[in-house]
Amino acid sequence: MDDLVVVGAGPYGLSIAAHAAAAGLGVRVLGRPMASWRDHMPDGMFLKSEPWSSNLSAPGGRHTLGEYCAGLGTAAEHGSPLPIGTFSAYGLWFARRAAPEVEEVTVTEVSPQGEGFQVRTAEGPPLLARTVALAVGVMPFTRYPEVLRDLPPGHVSHSSDHRDLARFAGLDVTVLGAGQAALETAALLAEAGARPSLVARRARLNWNTVPQPLERPLTRALREPHSGLGTGWRSWVWSELPWAVRRLPAPTRERIAATALGPAGAWWLRERFERRVPALLGHRLESATAVGGRTRLGLTTAAGEAVVLDTGHVVAATGFAPDLRRLELLDARLRAALETVGDGGTPELSAGFESSWPGLFFAGLLTAPSFGPSMRFVHGAGFTAGRLVRGVRKRLGARGPLPGSTGGARADRAAAGHP
Repeated sequence: MDDLVVVGAGPYGLSIAAHAAAAGLGVRVLGRPMASWRDHMPDGMFLKSEPWSSNLSAPGGRHTLGEYCAGLGTAAEHGSPLPIGTFSAYGLWFARRAAPEVEEVTVTEVSPQGEGFQVRTAEGPPLLARTVALAVGVMPFTRYPEVLRDLPPGHVSHSSDHRDLARFAGLDVTVLGAGQAALETAALLAEAGARPSLVARRARLNWNTVPQPLERPLTRALREPHSGLGTGWRSWVWSELPWAVRRLPAPTRERIAATALGPAGAWWLRERFERRVPALLGHRLESATAVGGRTRLGLTTAAGEAVVLDTGHVVAATGFAPDLRRLELLDARLRAALETVGDGGTPELSAGFESSWPGLFFAGLLTAPSFGPSMRFVHGAGFTAGRLVRGVRKRLGARGPLPGSTGGARADRAAAGHP
């Protein structure tokens, strides 16, 4: 029986595994490394966050994105957007050096078993674990407007469905949303030869400003401090004080998770978007009907006027909605037994990211209503990994490798930095 099984091999799962191995725990990591970044983002996308705030987390601050880029002879510079492909490759590099070998299997069920858990996969016999950390990323939680759900296949997709947008060349495509995914997808569609347009409920689009230099006069730095989530004191609080967010009343935490750091486009994208993509702002989607091979969208303006838009395809760049009910790999009875944050569908967590079911831990998007909006970003992995592993050790009552654990050898491997 393993001390810890980590389900998911993205930035959070790999960071947790690195800390667990270094702590001497017997840990296994299940999933496709960096799957969301490698499989669900189109070619040509860039990392929105600054490189220095996009590190995966290993003990001692080792194996940073800057270190990886330096090894390639390139620079991860403040104010210079980094290709998603480079970040994905960095995650694979980190996995080889800092974490136990990732087992590329598909987890189908996590259920209680005695005082631990049984983890079933599609590829082999079930595993037994004393504790489990679910770091499943965002893909189980794709959000679609309700009116799109009855459209036939081929008429609508989510922005996370596409690796290559060239298939839309010559086609008019309507992108729904006002955040970075919507704006960048629309720009990339135009650059791939499609004819995109954007539809958003917001009356205006928000754009991030060009980042201020890291080295600034003290007065400017105090007035608008840098943080992993942007510039300014509000962003600094969400970035640096997730533990303080957790101490707030549940309704306040839910509101912060839902509204803080709202939709906005990166500064470097604005010219590319505005030059080539028409936008219908202040339009609410009311209906969607398939008409032959095309889709007819019924929109309403802020003034109540009806607008009809015919399009060749609809891309819903409408984000992700964390909800335990959509986490189908988690045993239904266990899922129903979990305490949740307020009236929402996310788990209430301890300071060590442990749920109300002993030994079951969560990381990533599902933890945002507990710890705040930094859990929606790679930057949150640094806060999460060490604390979650301390929570696991507390649950196990361990100070080092457990009797019979394979963690000691794995810790030596991770500490030595061997692939």
